[in-house]
Amino acid sequence: MLITSAAIAAGENFPIGTRPASLANTYVMQADIWSVYHNQAGLGFYPHFSLGFHHENKFVIPEYSLHAIALTLPVKPGTFGLSYSYFGYEKYNESKIGLGFGKNFGERFSAGVQTNLHHVYIDGEFENRNALTVEGGIQYKANEKFAFGIHVFNPARAKISAYNSDTITTTFRAGTSYIPFEKLFIGLEIEKHPDKEPVFKAGIEYQLIESLFLRTGIFTNPVQNTFGIGYKIKRISADIAFTHHQILGFTPHFSLQIEFN
Repeated sequence: MLITSAAIAAGENFPIGTRPASLANTYVMQADIWSVYHNQAGLGFYPHFSLGFHHENKFVIPEYSLHAIALTLPVKPGTFGLSYSYFGYEKYNESKIGLGFGKNFGERFSAGVQTNLHHVYIDGEFENRNALTVEGGIQYKANEKFAFGIHVFNPARAKISAYNSDTITTTFRAGTSYIPFEKLFIGLEIEKHPDKEPVFKAGIEYQLIESLFLRTGIFTNPVQNTFGIGYKIKRISADIAFTHHQILGFTPHFSLQIEFN
């Protein structure tokens, strides 16, 4: 007797951005254009009109390529963030478009929220599937040295398919950063998925010279090492990073950001 069931392995909330990748994605407390993918509360502390592009090739497999774009637009109450990501190839792909907003409440506290539309295409029987998710978070700057962030993705456990149990991943993240002096950043973060062991992360960034940054990090479950460099000149930033999985190998990342004001 044969028993068949439908299973769609989709709905991963991919971390986006090369600077985050080089820091092992210890980014829930950061505030820049990549906050649209990590913690929308960071948008409240980022009053810049900016545009960013990201590309990575997971484990150097063409079918595992990930492309993304981000746009931030400051307005009087806060900052809007628009994001779009695409993972996969013509036979199987996942895309996500999100609209977020972050607002600060003074110099120390900020909050943000975002709504996402997920689309999954599987060649053949299943074809197109869509789902809506929400996410949001808060950030708190205790002083010039310490900052904290909390973020939750898909708390309602939205599903990519109405007729099976395949649920888009739900993620809770909390982290803190310490800046002992102006050129050094140290970040610690914990990430938890339901029914999975927590992931612990640590990242360090050092400003070697005025425009050059060196970064490294590590995270668990499974253990992966990260490292990268960043170069910023005036309003343009370019970043390169590599993450290393002990079995699957290296993943290269590249991002380019432009601030218009």
